[in-house]
Amino acid sequence: MKLQLQRLIRPLHRRRKGITGLETSIILIAFVVVASVFAYTVLSAGIFTSQKNQEALSTGLRQARSTMKLMGIPVAYGDVANGSVSSLRFTVGNALSGYPIDLRAPTDTAEGNGTGNGIADPGSTHVTVITYSSETEVKRDLDYTTSLVGWGDADSLLEAGEQMDIVVDLSGVNETIGIYKSFKLEIKPAIGSTLAIEKIMPGQIDRVMLLW
Repeated sequence: MKLQLQRLIRPLHRRRKGITGLETSIILIAFVVVASVFAYTVLSAGIFTSQKNQEALSTGLRQARSTMKLMGIPVAYGDVANGSVSSLRFTVGNALSGYPIDLRAPTDTAEGNGTGNGIADPGSTHVTVITYSSETEVKRDLDYTTSLVGWGDADSLLEAGEQMDIVVDLSGVNETIGIYKSFKLEIKPAIGSTLAIEKIMPGQIDRVMLLW
């Protein structure tokens, strides 16, 4: 019986092939190479993601620290004879005591025989743009002037601790800003968030009006 079992098992052993040391090494090297490539890919993706996150954080911080805020109550100057508003004055400050904001005033002398038409000249070098909008009118790049209020230096940059008056010329708007008229001004600096001022005119046009 034992001899018969040995005869049956012997052919099975003859058909098996052993794995040599070289083949084992090739398989192990392949695993190591694949693992290395995968690890490098994951590491590179992680570094790239970290750099992008850092750039996004820096950009967001710069945007936040280059933001204006409204200081006080805007004042509208009215043309009583025509029953409309001719200009708007408001004061702004640096919201987070951060990066300077360029409030260089535009030039407006190209049209109107040197007197201006209420819209900034095409070749003006200003970077902060003021836009008027209402239900029936949108006017971009209005003319405005700036002046320092209180402490600060003499340049056109709104820096930490400074306040500036902005007077917007509304003569370039092609509609009458009369009683109960609702409108919005958007002050868009080169860097930073847009400051929006939304107001409704009172029931009477005076020479000077506080827009609460």
